[in-house]
Amino acid sequence: MKKITLLSLLLISAISTNAQDKKEEDKNSSEYNKWTVEATVGQGKGVKPYMTGYFSSDSRTFFGKPQANSLSLAGRYMFGPKFGIKLAFHYEDLKNIKNNESLPFEMQMMGISFQGVVNLNRLFGIEDNLKKFGLLGHAGIKVDRMTSKTENPTVTYNVPYSNHNYGRTEYNGGLVLGVSPQYRFSKKMAVLLDVTIQNNFRQHFNWDGSYSVESNNLNGQMVTTSLGLTYSLGKAEMHGDWAVIKDENLKKIEALDKKIGDIETQMNDTDKDGVPDYLDQENNSVAGVAVDTRGRMVDMNRNGVPDELERYVEKSTKETVEKSKEDAVLRLVNEGYVCAYYKSGKTEATDSSTEGIDFMLNFLRNHPGTIIDIIGHADELGKTETNNALALKRAENVKNILVKAGIDPSRLNTVSQGEDTSVAPDSEGARRLVRKVTFRVVNN
Repeated sequence: MKKITLLSLLLISAISTNAQDKKEEDKNSSEYNKWTVEATVGQGKGVKPYMTGYFSSDSRTFFGKPQANSLSLAGRYMFGPKFGIKLAFHYEDLKNIKNNESLPFEMQMMGISFQGVVNLNRLFGIEDNLKKFGLLGHAGIKVDRMTSKTENPTVTYNVPYSNHNYGRTEYNGGLVLGVSPQYRFSKKMAVLLDVTIQNNFRQHFNWDGSYSVESNNLNGQMVTTSLGLTYSLGKAEMHGDWAVIKDENLKKIEALDKKIGDIETQMNDTDKDGVPDYLDQENNSVAGVAVDTRGRMVDMNRNGVPDELERYVEKSTKETVEKSKEDAVLRLVNEGYVCAYYKSGKTEATDSSTEGIDFMLNFLRNHPGTIIDIIGHADELGKTETNNALALKRAENVKNILVKAGIDPSRLNTVSQGEDTSVAPDSEGARRLVRKVTFRVVNN
């Protein structure tokens, strides 16, 4: 008796002393179903006390002729993957076995229990080995409403007359301790076999309905063996007792991997100028041309032509320097190196790319007879019709700037190139390259 009591107290204490572990487990609470309902049917057998002549088993059979005299319905809530609580309602109808040597008796019981539950699979870390099998432990308190249905015997049974309190009801209670092996046969349902020992510290009745002798008073024992089903409630597909709980440290590692991946993406260098895309303000600089810390091609004399290109022109055109410069400038213009860039959905050029418009202003002033096309572009996000109109507005906005700067509008043609589908639509860095206005010399 003392061992049963001690084990019950130890199990309840383990639940409370593991509060810190439970807090860590709660971080994963959204990953598994915490509610479970249980229904069982089986045999409840009063072990002691009995009046002389009364007992519950048939000694002539190996298993004592089991009876289906116990029902229970329970709801269970798991605070974390290992520990939880259970509230259960019980009904037992204890009788002597027919045709055995015991005198007839009947004790009806209706009770309620409140217990702590531990998932022993997870407590001992053996869930991977057991696979579909599981093991639960539970312990707590139980209160029963006991009603004697035993008729008072007569001398027919060759025992002295005694009072079996027929129809009398008393409330008794004590501790319960049990273990429940389980087998999961579907994602949310499992069958369980439960064995529970009940030790009542307050029990005036013998199990046959008579009053116990003084040495047994306020003490009774019962063993219940039941077979039942459990069903896991919740959105998760898997039964909560078997759900795979992802380790919190693994989550942190995955989050760290994602951050590293994001940093690597930011460190991409689309135009290979040595400046990461997230810092690059001129993401289409010519290969081999010196750039500053913001990725802009170096133009110390502010003439609209990068210094590296100027040196290239001077070096490659020894006989006709001026003509070669003109050819180089035309190539820069017609091949799209001179341009203005735009933020998504905007029609005004970014501050860092107005140099391209300034370059064309100087070019047109130095070439009075030249006519140019101003070509607007857009990325492919959004509707095609909207993007086509946006590209044209960008070109018209540049034309207005040049007209206000003194250029004859008849020398300026606006063209919408519409969407540029040559880059990956899910890459912001790539889309930034095609939101632009370029220029083309129509005559020279």
